[in-house]
Amino acid sequence: MRVLAIETSCDDTAAAVIDATGVRSSIVASQDLVHGPYGGVVPELASRQHVLAILPVIERALATAAITLADVEAVAATHGPGLVGSLLVGLQVAKGIALERGLPFIGINHLEGHLLAIFLEREIEFPYLGLLVSGGHTSLYVVEALGRYRLLGRTRDDAAGEAFDKGAKMLGLGYPGGREIDRRASAGDRAAVHFPRATLKSGGYDFSFSGVKTALRQVLLAGREIPLDDLCASFQEAIVDMLVTRTMTAARTLAIQTIVVSGGVSANSRLRTRMAGAGAADRRAVAFPRLAYCTDNAAMIGYAGRARLLRGERHDLTLNAEATLPLGLVERAAALPGRS
Repeated sequence: MRVLAIETSCDDTAAAVIDATGVRSSIVASQDLVHGPYGGVVPELASRQHVLAILPVIERALATAAITLADVEAVAATHGPGLVGSLLVGLQVAKGIALERGLPFIGINHLEGHLLAIFLEREIEFPYLGLLVSGGHTSLYVVEALGRYRLLGRTRDDAAGEAFDKGAKMLGLGYPGGREIDRRASAGDRAAVHFPRATLKSGGYDFSFSGVKTALRQVLLAGREIPLDDLCASFQEAIVDMLVTRTMTAARTLAIQTIVVSGGVSANSRLRTRMAGAGAADRRAVAFPRLAYCTDNAAMIGYAGRARLLRGERHDLTLNAEATLPLGLVERAAALPGRS
């Protein structure tokens, strides 16, 4: 089954073609230049940019895969979670193509796409521990099988990527902030400033990043003469430390031998180094998707969509965009065998 996949959950317009041979194409149009002056994503601007970019991106994905729309056998698109205005652009275009061509259609949870992105390049045995860490999400799952995801913990406030972006804005760095902090941190002293690591009284595997963000603000207000690279390195180390510590605690407690880290923040160089080192010290396998599959992309949506379509799942064309869509809800939605 050759699947055209579309992803527009936030500020990247993406399309991909997936078939039995793997990823035939994966095209992403970034909006960084549009949102950069504001230091973050402006929802209205994001949806307008998707309207402008969606058809050219799909055309590029088809051309790169050396096929035409007539060769597509099914359509998959993200239907949540995300910015509703952005989601609607990709979802409606996907449904329009499916309706006009008479093709099977399925909506995919954006979080499921990230958790399964590793399969675009390699096979991983179930179950594995999935750390999903991005600008909008920081969650820890046991991935038991396709469609079976057990949520262990999630952030109580800011996502890790959000903390990076807001921290970068306070530091006067560019957007996306996490990328800038990672770049500056490579030349800094990670022990220059001690930022707090949040430990929740309730225990469990939830995260909290609002405290470290507030601590950075207090350091800046105090007017201390601290080199910018050192501030970035220390701030990044605190966030990475919380991610690694909580993830390794879960892996040990649940006796899970494989950890997969996905989402935009999984591209962070310090997180990759620390997590790989912690896994090796604990004799656990740690895997990351390649950088192109860490950030939002349609290839991961295509993988999840194709796998579900091959199981006989379909959504009808009444499926709507969902700003909040807990992972697992797609199992209880209108995904019924044989529906098209």
